[in-house]
Amino acid sequence: MRSLDIAREACEQYHPGLLKAIGEHPLSELEKPGSPALRLFREHDGGGLLVPRDFAGAGADALTAVRVNRALAAASPSLAAAVTMHHFTVGMLFSLAGSADRLTTAQLAMLHRVAPERLLMASGWAEGRSNQNILVPSLTAQPAPGGFTVDGVKRPCSLAYSMDLLTASVAVPVAGVPALAVLMIPAQTPGISVHPFWNNPVLAGAESEEIRLTGVHVPDELVIRTAPDDPARLDDLQAAGFVWFEMLISSVYLGAAAALVERVLAGGRGSGSDRAALGIDLEAAVGLIEGTARAVDAGAAGDDIVAGVLVARYATQDLLMRAAGQAMELLGGIAYIKDPDVAYLASAVRPLAFHPPSRSSAATALVDYFDSGALHLS
Repeated sequence: MRSLDIAREACEQYHPGLLKAIGEHPLSELEKPGSPALRLFREHDGGGLLVPRDFAGAGADALTAVRVNRALAAASPSLAAAVTMHHFTVGMLFSLAGSADRLTTAQLAMLHRVAPERLLMASGWAEGRSNQNILVPSLTAQPAPGGFTVDGVKRPCSLAYSMDLLTASVAVPVAGVPALAVLMIPAQTPGISVHPFWNNPVLAGAESEEIRLTGVHVPDELVIRTAPDDPARLDDLQAAGFVWFEMLISSVYLGAAAALVERVLAGGRGSGSDRAALGIDLEAAVGLIEGTARAVDAGAAGDDIVAGVLVARYATQDLLMRAAGQAMELLGGIAYIKDPDVAYLASAVRPLAFHPPSRSSAATALVDYFDSGALHLS
C-alpha cells in the first residue's frame, strides 16, 4: 500500500533493519508483556530519531517522525505507543536546549547521552486521564536541601520497565508564585518503583504500568524552571509538546488501521468500490496527520496549530474507526476466526479515543476558536 510503503521507507532510512528484525516475531509475541520490540527499537537507534544532530541524533523532522511511527505501529502497535512518549519528551526537552543558558550543565550533559547511549525517556506527565491536560503535573514536589523531594504516582506510564530517564512536571515556587517546572530523574534513583497496572491484552507490550515516586530526591541541577524574566517560556513548551503528542499518538492508531486496510487491498477483498471507499478513509487520515506535521515543520505555532492538531486527531479518530470496522468486514468471517491478528489490529485502533484531551473536554474551546475566539484548553 503506497502510503504505508512510504512510511516503511522512512523507517528503513533512519533505522535500517528494524522492521525486518521486528517482522521475525509474530504479532502476538510483540504485543504481550516482555515483548522484544523495545529491545530491537533501542538496538536500531530508535530513540535518536528526533534528537538534534548537534546531540549525535538523527535530527528528523515532524513529517518523518509521524511516518516512522506509523510504520512501527503497522508492525507492532504497542511499540509505537510506547515510543511516542519518548519522542514527545525528546521534542520538548531539546527545544529548550537551543536557548542559550536555558539548561544547566548537568541537564545538557544528560541530553548529550540520549542518542549515543540509546537512552529511553518515560513521561510522568498527566497523560492517561482522558479528561486531563497531558501537561498538568501529576506529581508533587517539596523543597529539600539541594533540590526537591518528589512524591506521587503516574499510571499508566509507558516504557515503565525500559526507561532510563523519567521526566515529569511539578509545581515549584518561582518568586513566591507556584510555577511549572520539569524534572529529569534517572530511572535508578532510589524511591522509584514499578508496579503492574495494565490488565488489557491490547497494547500490553507498551509497558504501561504504574510508576510510584516515594521521597525521590531531585537535585536543583536537574530541575528545569520557568525563567523569572520569561515566565511564559514553559507555556510555549507546553503548546509545542501538546502538538507533538497529538500527532505522534494519532500516527500509532493510523498505523494499526493501515495494516488492516493493506490486508484488504492485498487480498482483493470486496468490490472495487468497497476498497476505494476504504482507501479514501485511510488516506484522508494520513493526509490530516501528515498535513499537521508539515505545518509544524514549516514553523506553525500558537492557537492555530493547536486547534489544527485537535481537528486532525478527532477527524482521524472517526475515520479510523470506520476504516477498521469496514476492513474487518471485508476480510470476512473466516479471516476473523483463523487469524487472530485481524481482531487484534481492529481492537488496537480503538484506544485513540481514550487519550487526552477527550472530545467533550475540548469541545467548548474548539467552538470558541471556530467562532473567531481564542483557544483556551482547560
